[in-house]
Amino acid sequence: MAEFTHFNEEGRAKMVDVSDKPETARTALAHSSITVNKEIFEKITNHKMKKGDVLAVAQVAAVMAAKKTWDLIPMCHPIPLTGVNVSFTWEKSDDETYQLQIAASVKTKGNTGVEMEALTAASACALTVYDMCKAVDKSMVIGPTYLVEKTGGKNGDFKRTKQVK
Repeated sequence: MAEFTHFNEEGRAKMVDVSDKPETARTALAHSSITVNKEIFEKITNHKMKKGDVLAVAQVAAVMAAKKTWDLIPMCHPIPLTGVNVSFTWEKSDDETYQLQIAASVKTKGNTGVEMEALTAASACALTVYDMCKAVDKSMVIGPTYLVEKTGGKNGDFKRTKQVK
């Protein structure tokens, strides 16, 4: 079982010292989603939302969030990111709702991983879609949000083997 490293000798939270860890290429891919009604789906895909191009704004929000993760999550290190990308796909459900699938990938070359940056990017992306569409319908549902895979680092690679619903 892995040992928790975010506690000092007094049992209080601390930022982990990563100065002795080797600098390696690291990547992370996170997923989130937001379920919307047909009206919102049509307004987004036809660029008819009053606040503007929802997916373009959400994509920029995801990149900005990845870059500011250390400012939002208390024990995260500031990391020089070398790449952030967000992609979207739509899935139609049987109940006439539509789910926007969000994939956020983040890269760095450093001594700590970028899982939190990818998760933050995916989350901020979904939240931005909600914010831009809430005037039409507030019943949108965000999630699940989860890590799909990560590479690099002392703990090695991770790849989710089961689909998350």
